[in-house]
Amino acid sequence: MGNPEISLRLFDLSDVDDFMVWATDDQVSHFCRWDTYTSKDDGVAFIRDIVIPHPWFKAICIDNKPIGAISVEAKEGEDRCRGEIGYVLSSKYWGQGIATSAVKMVLETIFKDWPHLERLEGFVDVENKGSQKVLEKAGFQKDGVFKKYVILKGKTRDMVIYSFLSTDHS
Repeated sequence: MGNPEISLRLFDLSDVDDFMVWATDDQVSHFCRWDTYTSKDDGVAFIRDIVIPHPWFKAICIDNKPIGAISVEAKEGEDRCRGEIGYVLSSKYWGQGIATSAVKMVLETIFKDWPHLERLEGFVDVENKGSQKVLEKAGFQKDGVFKKYVILKGKTRDMVIYSFLSTDHS
């Protein structure tokens, strides 16, 4: 059995049913800043109002079917040399190297798409070992742990910060 074809593409409103597979999964949203979705209407509104107008937000696909999402958030002003990567994957596909492949795909293009970027950052909950492995396998460097950095789901959390510099490309 061959490896499935992993690709990144823009979202469309017709992707809402695929989006809802992971957006309604408490396991998936556990370490995310957003709460588990309970309404398809909310999913449609998110794709329409946030995802589609976003400057860099893509579906992670297997054979063109969305199974997750990946985005880069641009910083502004004096921080415009930095961007923050975020990703989410349907729990059915965890541990298969798909998120790592998607992150590597972003690294292949983001510094060309946004030439002002010099640093891509990833913030990961200290307990989210799977996501830490994704960034490490993709070539990110662990910069350290920020203690009591963010309130997530009502609890103050420690975050591991990772970085990948535009000069890290071989």
